[in-house]
Order: sequence, then structure tokens, then C-alpha cells
Amino acid sequence: MSQRSGQEDPERYLFVDRAVVYNPAAQADWTAKRLVWIPSERHGFEAASIREERGDEVVVELAENGKKAVVNKDDIQKMNPPKFSKVEDMAELTCLNEASVLHNLKDRYYSGLIYTYSGLFCVVINPYKNLPIYSDNIIEMYRGKKRHEMPPHIYAISESAYRCMLQDREDQSILCTGESGAGKTENTKKVIQYLAHVASSHKGRKDHNIPESPKPVKLQGELERQLLQANPILESFGNAKTVKNDNSSRFGKFIRINFDVTGYIVGANIETYLLEKSRAIRQAKDERTFHVFYQLLAGAGEHLKSDLLLEGFNNYRFLSNGNIPIPGQQDKDNFQETMEAMHIMSFAHEEILAMLKVVSSVLQFGNIIFKKERNTDQASMPDNTAAQKLCHLLGMNVMEFTRAILSPRIKVGRDYVQKAQTKEQADFAVEALAKATYERLFRWLVHRINKALDRTKRQGASFIGILDIAGFEIFQLNSFEQLCINYTNEKLQQLFNHTMFILEQEEYQREGIEWSFIDFGLDLQPCIDLIERPANPPGVLALLDEECWFPKATDKTFVDKLIQEQGTHTKFQKPRQLKDKADFCIIHYAGRVDYKADEWLMKNMDPLNDNVATLLHQSTDKFVAELWKDVDRIVGLDQVAGMNETAFGATYKTKKGMFRTVGQLYKESLTKLMATLRNTNPNFVRCIIPNHEKRAGKLEPHLVLDQLRCNGVLEGIRICRQGFPNRIVFQEFRQRYEILTPNAIPKGFMDGKQACERMIQALELDPNLFRIGQSKIFFRTGVLAHLEEERDLKITDIIIYFQSVCRGYLARKAFAKKQQQLSALKVLQRNCAAYLKLRHWQWWRLFTKVKPLLQVTRQEEEMQAKDEELIKVKERQLKVENELVEMERKHQQLLEEKNILAEQLHAETELFAEAEEMRVRLLSRKQELEEILHDLESRVEEEEERNQSLQNEKKKMQSHIQDLEEQLDEEEAARQKLQLDKVTAEAKIKKMEEDILLLEDQNSKFLKEKKLLEDRIGEMTTQLTEEEEKAKNLGKVKNKQEMMMVDLEERLKKEEKTRQELEKAKRKLDAETTDLQDQIVELQAQIEELKIQLTKKEEELQAALARSDEETVQKNNALKQVRELQAHLAELQEDLESEKMCRTKAEKLKRDLSEELEALKTELEDTLDTTAAQQELRSKREQEVAELKKAIDEETKNHEAQIQEMRQRHGTALEELSEQLEQAKRFKANLEKNKQSLESDNKEMACEVKSLQQAKTESEHKRKKLEAQLQEFMARATEVERTKGELSERSHKLQTELDNVSALLEESEKKGVKMAKEVDKLNSKLQDLEELRQEETRQKLNLSGQIRQLEVDKNTLLEQQEEDEEARRNLEKQLQTVQAQLFETKKKLEEDVGAMEGLEEVKRKLQKDMELTSQRLEEKTMAMDKMDKTKNRLQQELDDLMVDLDHQRQIVSNLEKKQKKFDQLLAEEKTISARYAEERDRAEAEAREKETKALSMARALEEALEAKEELERFNKQLRAEMEDLMSSKDDVGKNVHELEKSKRTLEQQVEEMRTQLEELEDELQATEDAKLRLEVNMQAMKAQFDRDLQARDEQGEEKKRALVKQVREMEAELEDERKQRTLSVAAKKKLEMDLSELEGQIEAANKGRDEAIKQLRKLQAQMKDYQRELEEARASRDEIFTQSKENEKKLKSLEAEILQLQEDHAASERARRHAEQERDELADEISNSASGKSSLLEEKRRLEARIAQLEEELEEEQGNMELLNDRFRKTNMQVDSLNAELAGERNTAQKSENARQQMERQNKDLKAKLAELEGTVKSKFKASITALEAKILQLEEQLEQEAKERAAANKIVRRTEKKLKEVMMQVEDERRHADQYKEQMEKANSRMKQLKRQLEEAEEEATRANASRRKLQRELDDATEASEGLTREVSSLKNRLRRGGPVSSFSSSRSGRRNLNLDGASIDMSDDDADSRAGDFNETQTPNAE
Repeated sequence: MSQRSGQEDPERYLFVDRAVVYNPAAQADWTAKRLVWIPSERHGFEAASIREERGDEVVVELAENGKKAVVNKDDIQKMNPPKFSKVEDMAELTCLNEASVLHNLKDRYYSGLIYTYSGLFCVVINPYKNLPIYSDNIIEMYRGKKRHEMPPHIYAISESAYRCMLQDREDQSILCTGESGAGKTENTKKVIQYLAHVASSHKGRKDHNIPESPKPVKLQGELERQLLQANPILESFGNAKTVKNDNSSRFGKFIRINFDVTGYIVGANIETYLLEKSRAIRQAKDERTFHVFYQLLAGAGEHLKSDLLLEGFNNYRFLSNGNIPIPGQQDKDNFQETMEAMHIMSFAHEEILAMLKVVSSVLQFGNIIFKKERNTDQASMPDNTAAQKLCHLLGMNVMEFTRAILSPRIKVGRDYVQKAQTKEQADFAVEALAKATYERLFRWLVHRINKALDRTKRQGASFIGILDIAGFEIFQLNSFEQLCINYTNEKLQQLFNHTMFILEQEEYQREGIEWSFIDFGLDLQPCIDLIERPANPPGVLALLDEECWFPKATDKTFVDKLIQEQGTHTKFQKPRQLKDKADFCIIHYAGRVDYKADEWLMKNMDPLNDNVATLLHQSTDKFVAELWKDVDRIVGLDQVAGMNETAFGATYKTKKGMFRTVGQLYKESLTKLMATLRNTNPNFVRCIIPNHEKRAGKLEPHLVLDQLRCNGVLEGIRICRQGFPNRIVFQEFRQRYEILTPNAIPKGFMDGKQACERMIQALELDPNLFRIGQSKIFFRTGVLAHLEEERDLKITDIIIYFQSVCRGYLARKAFAKKQQQLSALKVLQRNCAAYLKLRHWQWWRLFTKVKPLLQVTRQEEEMQAKDEELIKVKERQLKVENELVEMERKHQQLLEEKNILAEQLHAETELFAEAEEMRVRLLSRKQELEEILHDLESRVEEEEERNQSLQNEKKKMQSHIQDLEEQLDEEEAARQKLQLDKVTAEAKIKKMEEDILLLEDQNSKFLKEKKLLEDRIGEMTTQLTEEEEKAKNLGKVKNKQEMMMVDLEERLKKEEKTRQELEKAKRKLDAETTDLQDQIVELQAQIEELKIQLTKKEEELQAALARSDEETVQKNNALKQVRELQAHLAELQEDLESEKMCRTKAEKLKRDLSEELEALKTELEDTLDTTAAQQELRSKREQEVAELKKAIDEETKNHEAQIQEMRQRHGTALEELSEQLEQAKRFKANLEKNKQSLESDNKEMACEVKSLQQAKTESEHKRKKLEAQLQEFMARATEVERTKGELSERSHKLQTELDNVSALLEESEKKGVKMAKEVDKLNSKLQDLEELRQEETRQKLNLSGQIRQLEVDKNTLLEQQEEDEEARRNLEKQLQTVQAQLFETKKKLEEDVGAMEGLEEVKRKLQKDMELTSQRLEEKTMAMDKMDKTKNRLQQELDDLMVDLDHQRQIVSNLEKKQKKFDQLLAEEKTISARYAEERDRAEAEAREKETKALSMARALEEALEAKEELERFNKQLRAEMEDLMSSKDDVGKNVHELEKSKRTLEQQVEEMRTQLEELEDELQATEDAKLRLEVNMQAMKAQFDRDLQARDEQGEEKKRALVKQVREMEAELEDERKQRTLSVAAKKKLEMDLSELEGQIEAANKGRDEAIKQLRKLQAQMKDYQRELEEARASRDEIFTQSKENEKKLKSLEAEILQLQEDHAASERARRHAEQERDELADEISNSASGKSSLLEEKRRLEARIAQLEEELEEEQGNMELLNDRFRKTNMQVDSLNAELAGERNTAQKSENARQQMERQNKDLKAKLAELEGTVKSKFKASITALEAKILQLEEQLEQEAKERAAANKIVRRTEKKLKEVMMQVEDERRHADQYKEQMEKANSRMKQLKRQLEEAEEEATRANASRRKLQRELDDATEASEGLTREVSSLKNRLRRGGPVSSFSSSRSGRRNLNLDGASIDMSDDDADSRAGDFNETQTPNAE
């Protein structure tokens, strides 16, 4: 927008195009057509021309469409002549009326002119777009100019106020009023901007002249800046988003800018009025609370959020609508702007933090939730987390706060009583406190800004005040706030009226006009008195204050008293009817306003909980205490409660000093404001909102007219009409209107005044219509328009006369020409006749032949003359040839020169291109250097801030360690105290437990006695009444005791729990204290060791600091070089611009020369045959060409010289840059060396520092834990004490109650002894009664169920009854009307059987009825037209929106393409710049690391020095001990040996600690780096995720909304078109009936009485036909109803199916995710499960069965999906068909409308004919008329019945719709269940697929296992074969042995063989068994062999 507005011409939005205004055609059109304004509903007023006048009415033709209309004369308003169109000051209009004012404003607004004067007013219409008319150039344009010299502007108002202040030394004020969103705040900003610019520019000019005093300029600049920056702060705290305006000021303000004598701004002051504090707690729909809440929640950092206990937007109850973003604005950025503005306003950091705490506390107020206790109305706070947060923020005690809210102390007489509050009272108290805190914060903020803007060094000589306050407000029902605003506007309008006519009177006095002064401000005085009068009779505010002091007063009593006191006032009105919602009405100047007096007393008193207010006043937070320092002035609860007369008396006495009501305070501030405004010279600015849609270029006429009334613009015009608003200077009047009085002024000189007097005498004007002044003539309204009309008529007469003279002259000229032609024709005829006579005469022939022979003698002379001419021609030819040769030579020379010039130009263009490339490179280099500079500066600032923060942390740590030591001591003391308290508390608890046991025993006794008593009471019959009362009392006592017992048991349990928790906490504390002591000892040892090391590091640090100083010096030098380079670049840019200018000049000269050359060529070609004079011209031109050539040569030389200079400069600049680069490289090398040296030092120091930091953090954590535990213990102790007190009180109460009960029991025992005899008798009766009671209870339960059912039935029946009653009433009314009509008709028939007079009366009535029906028809047609227009407009808007959407999409696509291109270019440039930036970044990173290391070293050095000092002290102590030890002789050796051992152990521990420290530091660094990376990644991912989510949600919501909107629009259009169709059908039928009847009557009049009777019969037949048609219409209507219901059902089903499809889609996605999860789980299970084959087979079978089931389900679901797809297609088809039906219905509706219009025309014609014929047919048709009347009545009855049926049908439709909705809900529930089943099915499908995969994998594994098993079997078989072979070999060996060896061996071998056979038979041996057997065999074989 800014670029666009920068390109636009600002004068287009300021100046009027006068060529359009002074258009003679428009003037002629205005005079010819007699144009006027007539009222219009759409446009407000429309232009029309008067055609005919009929008494009080006028026939008018509309200028827009040519339609004719009849308008009342009083409604017509005159139109101004075209010369007044777009006039800058509307007071100059000759016809001052609403239409002219609106038309002028509209024309100017559509032309872009938003400012218009209206007398004293400057009217501003909000343009809703940025206009280029607020720049510094425009300010300079208006500066020093008078108002009439420049077009209307806010700057012109500001300039006139500023000049008047300087010249007249009079204070000025600028009053900006208007509705919300009209632009008041923006215009006040522009006024402040203008004044700041003008004042500062003046000062700057003076300071240039006096260079010695630069300080004031700085101060002044600061003040102006602060003045401009005060606005953002006030906007963030006082502005909010409303429906009308995104940045609406919710308060009025009066900014007072003080100036000194010379016109400099000295200071400023801001006063505020009527802050809308209720917005802080609740907001309407689509509205926001004050900006600061959203800015704080969006812009606060993590640290600030934790400090202020901030939460999300949706967690706060007071943010009613959550986070509503403002389009085009970011709350985060706005928060930063407000913080910067506060810093500019020199707010301290503590002040800002305190303010933000209060803002957070206001939000926390809303989160406090109260609940109602079960048995009482008392409020309770179940969860006090919000209260704890609030009290933490505001510095209060939680317990005291809850007590003050739930049971505050109220003064009753002289005593204070604690009164329990209900839930509603507690909620009201919290909301009132929230509002009050925010209001006080806002007041403090304004006071603080005023303090910052106040400059007391120089006193202000005068001031300009800018008032920005809400305009007049008229809603449907207005409250107390609107009364205050309207009261203010009444006063301001009175001021305007007064000042306006003071100026008018001054003008009249200057001009010497007789004028009796009228103060129009007095017109408004009655209304102001009605509001503000203190007494006799008291006004509204006085009565309200009076009612506030009465304790039992209510809003109703206030209204009654107001009506009683002011009921007869002219400006006051009572409500018209009892049903009116308004309580009373006040007639303001802008109109009648209805006020509703709900909660006016509370709003006026603005009561607060004074207990909480005193707590806030006593807050530990100084800021909060300062906000609530005026606690004495608030209205407390005792004043609101009004408990008794003493309280009332006390409050009444405090009227003067204690507090004042809101009305009193506002009245006082308003009187002060009015006093200041009356002492100033006011300037009025009225802001107007053109439309509520925030669209540019759209103006709603009625809205603007209402605002003009409310703003007092029309009031000002009304006043203008009373005087002489039109005034003309004498000279202009004479010049313009002298044509009307041609002979009045004599020839020669005459004074202007005398001439005007003579002209007016000649014009014969009424003396009351004009006044003649000293320099002007004054006219009343409308006189100039009359003179303009006469002038136009005069001019038309003169022009007609002039045209007639011209035509006469032309006619005479043509006549003379015709006469000459006639005479010539006669001469020709005479000559022709003479020739015809002579041609046959012989002498004539001879004469004709001889005549040529007479010329032979002259031939020689002619030949000589010819020869001489030849010679001359040859000489000329030679000369021309010579000249041609010369010209060709010159032409060639010029061509050569032209080529040379072209080559030079080409070279110059190349040079220019090179220079441009160089410039681009230099610019890019400059930007890079600037970025480097900014980065370096920011880094330097960061390093400095880090240094300061680290130093502060170091100091804090030192103080922290001291605090820790002190706190340890304090904690030990507190622990001892707590132990003592604990012992005492335990003793008390034991006592309480004993008491409770006693009470329980007593209670049990009482219960037993109570049962006995109840039995006895049941037996008592004679004294039943007395005993029942006693039993009731006893029951009540018992309930109380039971409640008390339950409470006591619960409290006992709580106390036991708290005691156990205390013991646990005590043990923890003991353990932690011992740990802390051990850690402190270890830390002290480590500190002593580190001190020694720190002494070494100090020297190294000093060296590092010296190096860093050198580096800073080098850095400063580099910065200086950068600045010099920037200056050099600027010079080069200026040179480049100068070269461009020279080049453009050269190009212009070249173009001129080329044009001259071409002209010369053409002249040379044309002038080859010219004379010697032309040769002289040629020579002159050649000289000019030579001069031009010289000039070109000189310019080329200059240009070349400039280019050479530029090249030299570029070369020098490049050399300097290269030198700087080399220096930077050297600097980098030095930095690397320094870095390497410092890194080693830094690492050592960092290790030591980190060890200390770890120890410190651990100690801090422990300290915080201890503090938190202590706080918990303290809180518990306080709770225990409180519970203890409550228990003691309750025990006392119980004892008293027990005493009473015991006394009653004794009495009852005495009576019981007497009645013991009758107890036995009554026992049986009691049992019977109990059985009866049980049966009754059962019956009651059954009855209650039946009653509920009956109630439901009753409600339905009641509804039906109400509907039936309504129908019955309607029927009764209709019956009564019908009966009355019948009775009347009978009377008429009986009375007027033979009388014509009765028939005539009946006829007149019928005519009236017909007229009424026709009027109704016309009204209906008008309504139809309006509906059609609205429908067309909506369709057009829809089309426009669709077009805009497409256009925006195209723009987005183009932008994306451009973005891609730009990204490519950026990537290329980044690759180029990255190369240069890498080295720089490395060097800077190294420098930063070195600086951080240096700082850490410095810190470590300081800590080491401190440790060193402590170690030295410790060393001294050790030395003293050593000396003592050396002195001791006995155990010297032992001590030395032990010391050496301890020394060694300590050294080992130190080394271990060092290694641990180093390892920990490395780990810490790694973890911190990883943490930072993770945080950065997390933030980026979160941001992306949130954006994606928001985008998806928004897209989804937009789609849903679009679908819902389309469906609703379709339904609405369908319903509208159906209604229209039915209406048009009914109207058509009625018209057709009328037509047929009228045609029958016309035919009957022509034929006579017999034919009339026949027509009557025909009419009767037609009536039957129409009845049939009516029935058909009803049938068609029913069909349409059914169709509509079907369509609605279809639409709903479509919507439901769409939703179902979407849910199906979502469910499928969920199922997919679930399936993926199950797949992963199954994969894990498969990896884990490696069980046997049998289990796999079983699972396989199960899975196969499951798969079969799932496949079946899948097939079913696929079928369902196909059905759903088919349904979706059908729904699409149905939607298309519905659209087609819609289009068809629209066409039919249009056709019906056309037919209706034709019928109306025919109806009118027929009515006219009827009127003519009725006179003749009166006597003939008495009977027919009576019959027709009866039929008409019948038709009306039928119509009424149809209307009833229609109403009944509508009711049925509503009921069916309700039922439909219920059915739809059920269907949706069923669909949800179906979706759930589908999800389960899909999960099962996915599970089945996974199981299939698992099965396949299991089968593969099984096959693998089978294959491996087969291999093993084969190997086994081989092994068994091998074993068998071995056995064979063994048997063979044994046989051999038998043959050769002994018997013993044989037996052993045999036994071994048997074993082998057994083994081989019984076992399938594995390979291992076989091997082992073979080994055994070998072993057995060897001994046998031996």
C-alpha cells in the first residue's frame, strides 16, 4: 500500500476538478428539467424533475430511470445549481437542506475527497484505505497558509489553530467527535503529528542561526518523540477490537499541548474520560478486551511468563472469546512496540514489571471460582490456586483475601459483624475488584505519562487542546454510559451553537448589518437542565445521587421518582405502553433516546469490597499499595447493604468527604472541560463512518444522515438557515448578475456598493431576503438559486436572439447569391441566342477564318523570345547542378558525422552499462558492509550486556552465600520452635480426641433414648400434638449433632494426616540439614584450594585484558574505515546521479539535432527550385548546425572527462577496499594467534569455574527446597491453629446445646414414666402405621413416576391447548366479524330495499375496500420488488466475491512464481556472498569466543582472589596450630605422621575432584549444546506444526462454513421463491376474477337488462370454476409443501452423508495408524516367539478361521462402501437437479411478476371503465350487486380460512422440523455407532492382514525347520548305518578272538554285545551317542587284547 500510495498523486485527493464542475451542459440541464430532490429508501434522496403540480401533490419523473412518481410538496427539497457541486464549504450552498448536504458529501467521497467544511465544522468520512495526503510534503504545503487558500484538510484546521494561538495569544481547542470506527483517533494523531512537525521545524530553523545552544533542540526532539510515543501506550491499555472497529478507543481523552511565546512545544498533559472498564471482564461476540492482555500473553518471554504466572488464552474466563487475531497485526510485535514506547517515555523497568503484574492479576481475578454450599446459600472456594496466584501477584495473604471475599466484616451501627456472602455476591465482588484495579492502573498510567511529558523549566504561554471523545449514541436501549456520552455531546453542541453565532454576529457587525442576536445555544438548555439541574426540580443525575443514599432504594424507585419530578418536562417522555422495555425517554437535539435504568444505582455508586481494598492498600507490593492509596473514598459493602438506619445515617454524613458517585465525578470533570473549552477558541472536526462493512468507496446514505444529525452538522445547517448564509463580494455579484439589470448602472465608473444597490432596486427583491454590507451582499437561503434561474433564462433569451440574427444574415446572403446567379443565367442565354443566329451567316464564317492569319507576322519575335528563355533556363540548370553537387557533398559529410556520433553514443552506452554494473556491485557491497556493521554493533552490545549481567550475578552469588549461611542459622532456630509447637499441638489433639470420645458416648446414649421416646410417642394418642412438636425439636437437634459429628470426624482425619505429613517433613529436614553441613565443609575445602590457583591466573588474565584492549582499538579503526567508505560511496552515488542527468541532457540534444536534421533534409529536397533568399536561409541553418556540432563536441569532451574521473574514483575506491581486506586478513591472523594462547588459559579457568558453579547451583537448589518446605510447614501450622480455634468454638456450642438437650430429656423422662403404661398399647398401632407408611411410600414413588409422565403429557397438551386456543380465538374473531358483517348486510338489505341512497353508500364502501385491497396489493408488490432487489444484490455480491477469489488465486500463483524466481536469485547471491562472509564469520566467532573466555577468566580471577584471601587466612590459622604442635613435645612424631597422611589424602582427593570437575564440565558443555539444539529444533517443529494445524483447521472450517452457507442460502432462496410463487398465484387468480367480472359488467351495460341477467349466471358459473381453481391452488400448495419437505430431507441427508464420508475417511486413517502399530507389535512378538511346531500349527488354524471371518466382513464392508459411493453420486445428482429446479423457479417467479404487472395495468384500465359505466348501470344491478357482495364476503371468509390453514400447516411444519431434528440426532448417533463398528472392522482387517503376513512368515519358518529336520534324519540314518557296520566288524573281531583267545574274554565280549544289542534296539542313537559308544568299545577292546 505504501508503494502504491507513494506513486499516486496526492493532489487528486485534495483538489476538485473545476472543469467538471463548471459544465454549461449540466447547467442547462438543471434549468430545463427543474431538478429537485425527493426521498428514497435506497439512496436517501434521488434526483427528479417536476412534471405536474396537483394541489398539495407533485408528479415527478426520476432522473435515473425515467419513472414517474407522486410526491407530497413538503417532501420535496430544492437542488443546488451545478456550480455548487463538490463545493468545499457546504455553508456556501444556496439551498441548505439534508439532501444537498448528503449529495455533496457523497460526490466528494466518491472522488476521493474525504474532508469537507460545513461552516465551522470540518466533516471527515473514513476512507478505509491509506491516502497519500499525510506526508511531510503535504504538511509543508499547508504550513503558513490560511484556511480558504487551501482545500479542506485536518492540517488546515491544525494550522489555523496554531496561527491563531501565535497571533491572537488565545488558547485553541480542536474537538474530534464521531462514532466508533469513524477515525477520531487517527485524526487526533494527525493533529499531533502536524503540530510536532511545525514546532520542531521552527526550532530547527532558529537553531541553525544560533549554533551555540544545541541542548534545547535535543530536549525538544525528545519531547516531541515522547508526545508521539504516548499514543501507542494509551492505545494498548485503552483501545480494543469491536465489531465496527479493530482499534476502537474505549475512553475519551483531552490532550493539552503547551507552547511557549515563540511557538515551541514546552510540554503536554492528557486527561481521560469514561473508560469502559466493564470490557476487562466480559466482551460481546467477535470482540476483544483491551489490547494489552493479548499483547502480554503473545509477546512475553518464558522468564516473564513464569514471573507473571501467565497461562494460555483459553485458560482465562475474562477473555470471553479466547484469542481473536486482528487482521494485518501481530500482538507480539505490538507488545514490543509498546515496550519501546515505554522506554522512550523513560518508564523504569520495575514500573513496567509492576504494571504487567497488575494486568496479569486482573486476568487471574476471573479464574477464581466460587461454589454454593449444599445446605446453605453461603459461597465457598473449593480450589484456591487462582487466589494464591492472585495474592502472589498483588502481595496479599491468601487466607485474609479468602476471608475478606467469603465472609467480610461489615459495620452495623458501631459494631463490626462478619457476614457470609452468597455465590452471586462473591462473583460480583471479584468482578468489581478486577474492574477497579484496571481502572486505577489506567489512571496511574495516564498520570505517569503526564509526568513524563511535563516540562516545568519553561512555562507555557498558551496551549492547543485536542478532544477525542465518542459522539452521540442512540441504541435500541441505552444505559448509564450512553446518558453520560449524550450529556457531553449536548454540552459540546451548545458550545458550537454559541460560538457559531458569535462569529456570525461579528461578521454582521463588521459589515454593518442590522441584526438582533439570537443565542441558539439556549435551544439546548432545557435538555441539559433536565440532566444536570441540582434542585427545583432535581435533574436525572441529582435524583440518581439522592437514590444512592437511601438504603432500600432500587432502580424502579429511581424511575418512579424521576417520572414524578420531571414528568411534565418538555424534553422528558414516559414510556408509551406498559410493554415497552424502556423506562423513560429524553428528547435530545439528535433525536428521541430510550433509556433503560437497569443497575444504574450500582453503576453510579460503583461499590467495592472494602475489606479486600484495605488488604490491597496494605499490600507488600509498593505499586499496588500506591494504586489503592485512596481506600477511604470507595463505596463499601455496609453502604450498599443498608442494614439499618444507623448505617444509613453514617453513609449519608460521608457524602461530603468519604466518597463521591460516578455521576458527580463525571459532572465535575465535564464542567472543568467545558470551562477550559469556553476559554479557548474551538475548532470542530466531525468524523463519519460511511459503512459498517469497512469497505472503501461505499457510502450508506441513511447511516451518514443519522450521523450528521447526531454530530450536529444538520443542527448547524438549521441555524445557518435562520441568518444570511450566502454572501457574495460586490464585484462578483455585479459581474455575474448585471445581465439581469442592463440599464440600471450608468456608463462610466461607479462604486461597487452603489452599483449593487441599483441592481437590487432593479431586481425588486424583498428587503427581508438580503442585506448590503461594507464589502459583501448577504442573502437568505434559496435567493441565489432563484437569481441563477433568472440569469439562465435571460442568457437563453439572448442566445435565441443572437441565433435569430445570425440566421437572418445567412438567409440574406444566400438570397443575394441566388440573384447574381439569375442575372448571369440571363447573360448566358442572350449570348447563346446570338451565336445560334450568326453561325449560318457567311460573313461570320469568313471573319472566323481570317482572324487567326493575322498573327503570322509575330512568329519571329516569339522565336527570339523563346531562344532567350532557353539560354536563361540552361544557366539556371547549371547553377542548380552545382548546388546539387555541393548539397550531396554536405549530405555525405553529415552522414559521416552522424555515424561518428552514433559510435560515440554506443561507446557511452557501454560505459554507462559498466558504470551501472559498478554501482550495483557497490550497492551490494555497501549493504553487506552495513549488515556486517549492524551485526558487529549488536554483538558488541550483547557482549557488554553479558558482561554486566555476569558481574551482577557474581555480586548476587556472594550475597547469596551470606544469605544462605544466615538462613541456615534461622532455620535451625525455627526447627526448634516447630518441635516445641508440635509437642503442644499433639497434647491439644489428644485432649480433643478424648472430648470427642466422650461426645460420641453421649451421642449414642441420646440416640437410644431418642428411639425409646419415639416408641412411646407412637403409643401416645391423647397428647400426640404436644409429643409430635417435641419430637420435631429433638429431630432437629439430632440432625445438628450428626452434622457436627461428621464434621468433627472429617477434621480429625485431616489433622491426623497433617500430623503424619509434619513428622515426615521433619525427618526429611533433619536429613537434609546434615547433608548440607557436610557439603558446606567440602565446599570450604575446595574454595581454599581454588584461591591458591586464582593467584596464578590473575597475571594471565591481565595479559589477556591487554590483548583485548588492543583488539578493541583495531576494531574501532576498522569501524572508522567503514564509515569513511560509506561516505565515499555516497559521494560516488551523487556523481553517478549527476552523470545520469548529463546523459539525459545529451540524449535530449541529440534527439533535437536529429529532428532538425530530418527537417533540413526535407527542406533541401523541397527547395531545389527555390530562389536566392532560400539559399541565404540555408547558409544560416548551416551555421546553426555548425554551432550545434561544436556544442555536441564540447559536451562529449565534458562527458568523457567525467567518465575518466569516475573511473579514477572507482579505481581508488577499489584499491582502498583491497587494502582494507588485507588489513582485515592481518588482523584475523593476529586474532588467531591470540585465540590459541587464550584457549589454553580459558580451558583451565573454565574447569575451575564450572566446579564452583555446580557446587553453587546444588546449594541453591537445596536452599530453595528448604524454603518451600518451611513455607508449607508455616501454612500448615496456621491451618492447624485456625481449625483448633474453630473446633473449640464448636465444642462450646455443642456443650450449650447438650445442656439444653439434657434439660429437655429430663422433662421428657418424667413424662415418659407417666406414659410408660400406654406405650405397650400403642406399639402395635405404630407397627401397623409403619407398614401403611411403607405402602404409601411405594404408592408415592409410583405416583411420582406417573406424575412425571403426566407432566410431560400436560406440557404437550398445554402446547396443543394454546395452539387450539389461538386458533379458536382467531375463529371466534372471524365469526364475530362475519356475524357483524351479516347483521349489517341484513340491516342494509331490510332498510335499503328500494332506496338508491343505501346502494350508493354500499358502493362507496366497496370502492374504499377495493382501494384498500389495491393498496395492499401495491405494498405486497413493493415488498416483492425489494426482495428481488436484495436477492439480485446478494447474487451480484456472490459473483463479485467469486471473481475476487479467482483473481486472488491468480495473484497468489503469480506471486509464488515470482517468489520462486526471487528465491533462485537469492540463492545465487547467497552463494556469492557466503564465500566472503565465511571468513568474516570465523574471525568474529573467534573474537567472540575470546571475549567470552576473557570475561569468564576475569570472573574466575575475582573468585580465585577471594578464595586466595580465605586460604591465606586459613593458612595462618594452620601455621599457628603447627607452631603449637611443635611446641608440644610428647606426641610430636605421631602428629607429624598423621599430618603427612592427611596431606597425602587431601592431595589425592583434590586430584580426583579436578578430574571429576573436568569430566563434568565436558559433559555439561555437551549437554548444553545438545539442549540448545533440541530447543531450537523443538521450537521450529512446534511453530511448523502449529502453522500446519491452524492452516488445516482453517481450511476445514472454511469449507464447512461455505457448504453450510450454500445450503442455507439455497434453502432460503427456495422458501422465498415458493412464498413469492404462492403470493403471485393468489394475486393472479384474484386479478383474473376481477377481470372476468368487469368484462361481464361492460358487456351487460351494452346489451341491457336481459343480457346482464345472463352474465350474472355466467358469473355464478365462473365463481364455481374459481372455487375449483382455489381447491387446485390448495392442492398445488400442499404439493409444494411436500416438495419443500422432501427437498429439505434430501439436503439434510446429503449433509449427513457428506459428514459420514468425512468421518469414514478419518476413521480409515485412524484404522491405518492402528494397523501399523499392531504390525510393529506383531513383528516384535514374532521376533520374541520361537516356540515349537505344534503351537504354530494351532495358531495357524485359528488364524485361518479368523481370516475367513475377516474376509467375509471385508466383502460386506466393500459392498457398503460401494453403496456409499453410489449414494454420494446420487446426492451430487440431486444437488444438480435442485439447482436446476431453483433456476426454473426463478424463471417462473419472474414470469409471474411480469404477468402480475400486466394484470395490474389491465385492472387500472378496467377500473377507469367501470367508473364511467357505473353511473349508467346503478338502477339496473341492485340484485346483482347484493349477490356479488355476498360472494365477496364468502371469498374473504375462504381467504381467512386458507390463512388459518396455512398457519396450522406452518405449525405442523415446525413440529415436523423438530421431530426431524430429533430423528436426525438419533440417525447421527446410529451413524457414530456404525462408524465405531467400521473402525473396529478396519482394525480387524489390518490385524488380519498382519496375521496373514505372520502366518506366511511362520509357514516359511516351518518349511525351513522341516528342511533342517529332514537333513538331520538323513544324517541319523547315515550314522545308524555306520554304527551297524561297526557292530558287524566288532562281531567279526569277536569271532576271531573266540577262535584264538580264552573263554573269559568270550563271555565278557558276549555280555558287552548283549548290551550293545539292547541299546541298538531300544534307542535311536544320535551322532554323539554313537561316538561315545565307539570310544567305550575301543577301551574294552584294549584290555582284552592285553
